[in-house]
Amino acid sequence: MAPSIININHKKYAVGLFWQPTDGTTDARNFARTLARGIDSRLNLFITYRNMVGLGATRYGHRSGMPSAASDIMGTFSEYSSFLAAFAVDGAYLLVAVRNGVILADKIFTKEDEAREEYFKLAEIPDWAAFIAPGEWGAPRAIDRKLRDVLTGNHRGTLKYISRIGTILLSLLIVVLFILAVFKLYHEPILRVLSPQPQIAKINPELAAEYHRQIEEKNKELDAEYEIVKPEPEPMVMPFDNLPDVYSRADVCYRAIGFLMQPIAGWIQTSVKCEEDFVVAEFSREYGTLGDFYNIASELMPGVIVQEHSDSILTVRAPLPGVAIISSQDERDADTIVRAVATRFQELNTTPKIGIITDTIKNDTEIINLDVVEIGVSSKLTPTHFMEIFNDFGGVYMTRCEWTAANRTWNYEVIIYAK
Repeated sequence: MAPSIININHKKYAVGLFWQPTDGTTDARNFARTLARGIDSRLNLFITYRNMVGLGATRYGHRSGMPSAASDIMGTFSEYSSFLAAFAVDGAYLLVAVRNGVILADKIFTKEDEAREEYFKLAEIPDWAAFIAPGEWGAPRAIDRKLRDVLTGNHRGTLKYISRIGTILLSLLIVVLFILAVFKLYHEPILRVLSPQPQIAKINPELAAEYHRQIEEKNKELDAEYEIVKPEPEPMVMPFDNLPDVYSRADVCYRAIGFLMQPIAGWIQTSVKCEEDFVVAEFSREYGTLGDFYNIASELMPGVIVQEHSDSILTVRAPLPGVAIISSQDERDADTIVRAVATRFQELNTTPKIGIITDTIKNDTEIINLDVVEIGVSSKLTPTHFMEIFNDFGGVYMTRCEWTAANRTWNYEVIIYAK
């Protein structure tokens, strides 16, 4: 039987979870409960990540509070919406496949040949953005990464009980153990407090009054001496009041992508993506050399940062300039925005992926939960023309756009803050 737990950097991670995307509207716990009933009622733990739910079970060694290796790996490679990864770990092999932001495979193999067979079978599917595999496998375009370097401890959620009964019993057990520990440690002071004490009526009333007066005066002196004036909390800055100008952001991304779309002999540019702060291009080697690449890139793309993932896979990164900040005047709620966005794309005969997530904003005194509409879509329109679709909306931010050279298509991720 394959292990269901791996130990990396002195921390245990759950593997082999069953993942399923949600509709973005159903409560995650209720969705997990319904899903477990339809698959295996012994699945009693769940974890949420993005718009997905992963199911596990205590009978497999999973525990409440344990992080998921697959979701943490997906968070580390967040720049890729699709990737295929295999890692050697504890005499076994972990295989994680993510397709369009959804975990398709979270498997652990005890035999290397079985892991290799599954990896190369999935690798036949086109349009993977990145491949990670052990170097000795000789997988084309694959980067060799160690799992201990990928799992950094920045967890994207932990397992929880599907049923609240287990959580309640665990909480009660913790409370009982805490009370017993406190009683054992302080039983003598507690007994002294519970034992009969002298009554104030038996003490001289005048001496008691004088004693209380002196205590009150001393307390006032101490309060005055150590009184701390708390600073006023920082005003809450709402994201929809501090967004980059829609068209300036689109124009910057378009120009930055064009800056990195330089022909370099012997190297093939597979994709270029504009993220929040950087534009990143990926090159794969055809027949050129690293020396040729650096010589040409230094002339065509001065000031860029080159990262070598292997001797045949490179990424080039350049920082994005700042743009003007604007404030949203749109007062629509999330459901109204979803309907309006769906209508707009129906007019264009395009089917996007639309969902609603919650963004938590807080300062020292206040916590606000904001609904955020997420849109993902592929298009032939350039960024500046594509963002014209959202002319009638406020609180719009293009978080990411990517140019894929193979099919000459733009992939966009846009969010809209609701009020």
